[in-house]
Amino acid sequence: MASRVNISRVNLTELIRSRFVRDLPLVVAGCAIAALAVDIFMVPNGLAAGGLTGLATILSELARRNGFYLPVGLQTIVFNIVLLLFVMRTGGVRYAVRTITGFVLFGFFTDLFVPLAETFADAANDLMLSALWGGIISGLGYGLVFRAGTNTGGSDTIAQIISRKTSLPVGATVMVIDVAVCAASAPVFSLIQALYAALSMVLSGYVIDAVVDGGNRQRAAFIVSDEWENIKGAIFTTMDRGCTELMARGGYTGTERPVILLIMSKSEIPIIKTIVHEYDPNAIIMITDVSEAIGYGFKDFSA
Repeated sequence: MASRVNISRVNLTELIRSRFVRDLPLVVAGCAIAALAVDIFMVPNGLAAGGLTGLATILSELARRNGFYLPVGLQTIVFNIVLLLFVMRTGGVRYAVRTITGFVLFGFFTDLFVPLAETFADAANDLMLSALWGGIISGLGYGLVFRAGTNTGGSDTIAQIISRKTSLPVGATVMVIDVAVCAASAPVFSLIQALYAALSMVLSGYVIDAVVDGGNRQRAAFIVSDEWENIKGAIFTTMDRGCTELMARGGYTGTERPVILLIMSKSEIPIIKTIVHEYDPNAIIMITDVSEAIGYGFKDFSA
């Protein structure tokens, strides 16, 4: 029994290492793309779009006004190192390694690309275009990093610390932190720049979701019908898909019958609606989003 446990631990360790090495080029590319967007579109235009990068942008501008240079990338690395000390115990070694890799690469590229970004100064001096393209390109970069199972620290780490102390939801806390950073940039830059920074932040979030999902968003349908057998057969033959029967009991009638669970693509929604309506116009069908479907007929576990 002990030997089996040891073997499984070795295999798990090798799997984690192999996936990390495989995903590393994606992390490097994502950090480079996000850093380039920050250097070209965000920092030169005073767009502090939330997170530690936004805070570093504010502090860098205050330092510039006082006659010295404070690199944005180096600031993010130092901030993240301090914050990581508070959450390392809960995240484990794997979390720490991936997080450190993400924020070190991002900080390194952010400072590395500063001279390169200066050559694009004339092309990125419009606030609207800078906010839009900064959000899109940085969202693409961050999305690639997140898709690889890594992160760049920042607001997420702060939110974990606050959530642990107060039991506030992590997602809502991240949003509050990012909005607070945008608001704090208004006295340093201007209200207009703060609003454009918020626009860029929202747009970046949408792009991140699109990249992380990678076109793999599916739909789940729950079908309640007395004609469940016919509907199930039509799903097999017409849609060439499998489905699952979930045993349920009616709250009012007390009658037991299966509820059909079906995972499908967005384009198959009209087909399942037609099938259900054909066999039982009085059926109940609930359709909801599925962020990712892994397994036979969908995405492979190794993808």
